[in-house]
Amino acid sequence: MVRSRREFLRSLGATAALAAFPAQPPRIRFAAIGLNHGHITGQVDHVIRGGGQLVSFFAKEPDLAGAFAKRYPAAKVAGTEREILEDRSIQLIVSASIPHERAPLGIEAMRHGKDFMVDKPGATTADQLAEVRRVQAETKRIYTVLVERLESKVLTRASELVKRGAIGNVIQTVGLAPHRINAATRPAWFFQREQYGGILCDLASHNLDAFLHFTGSTRAEILSAQVGNVRHPESPGLEDFGDVTLRGNGGSGYIRVDWFTPGGVAAFGDGRLTILGSDGYLELRKNVDIAGRPGGDHLFVVDQKTARYIDCKAVNVPYGEKLVDDVLNRTETVIAQSQTFLAMELAIAAQNTARRL
Repeated sequence: MVRSRREFLRSLGATAALAAFPAQPPRIRFAAIGLNHGHITGQVDHVIRGGGQLVSFFAKEPDLAGAFAKRYPAAKVAGTEREILEDRSIQLIVSASIPHERAPLGIEAMRHGKDFMVDKPGATTADQLAEVRRVQAETKRIYTVLVERLESKVLTRASELVKRGAIGNVIQTVGLAPHRINAATRPAWFFQREQYGGILCDLASHNLDAFLHFTGSTRAEILSAQVGNVRHPESPGLEDFGDVTLRGNGGSGYIRVDWFTPGGVAAFGDGRLTILGSDGYLELRKNVDIAGRPGGDHLFVVDQKTARYIDCKAVNVPYGEKLVDDVLNRTETVIAQSQTFLAMELAIAAQNTARRL
């Protein structure tokens, strides 16, 4: 979910949210560096649910650090990034820093013997990704990007159905990811192409991961891509529309992302994913069922016999527990490292080859 800085700060003040996590002996110790995106609270909460103890955190921005401290009062405020990096008791670092700062931080984390979980995008340039790959291969640390599939109830349920063969062999995925811009409340880096990486590198990261996951593709290529600033000439560094067509060794895909969600939608964006199979299809309405059922996590299943609806609000998402398992056991149960890197590679390739509208 994309939130404005104002909304993020307000959410961080909700210390009552801590009551959702029962006191248990910690399985790992972890820290946070970089609080620039509101996704950081979800990242931290997933690890806590999985048995992690938030030991410390660091942010350059006093307002973000102060609000974060109110939400997580047991965590120590570190004086510098180095203080966390050199703490040998910390096994994992999570980050939602400004996008172009994420890969360099992850590289430092791995060089200091720590696993790294970062908000998308996990890198903004091909050179960054090449260095991340090199250091990860050397250190054998985990470099994982939290994309929506890993924390979504409806995507978790859809994965189970596809794995069981409910719609036959997957042929294509079509992902639509509109977002509300809330321009007046966005930080300056949001409008700087070199800092956020471009709309395909950023927003399309989620859908590129979903494409690889549901088609089972281990290789893929960008067939076409385009980006543009359609409606915001006052912010020339912003891209507010983009789309991608791609093909993998397991299927094909189309992705559209934009910043045009209107005020009449009761969510930050009407995110949708259609998974076409040889014997049926799934349609996921991730955030809202327009003029229909309340809330999100709506799944529609159509096969050769019926068309049915599944409410996924009660689905268990095991992401946090599996990630902590991977940190402890040196496994890849959440996502293969190769898939993480391939999704990052495709996002950067789409961005770099996109035609300008």
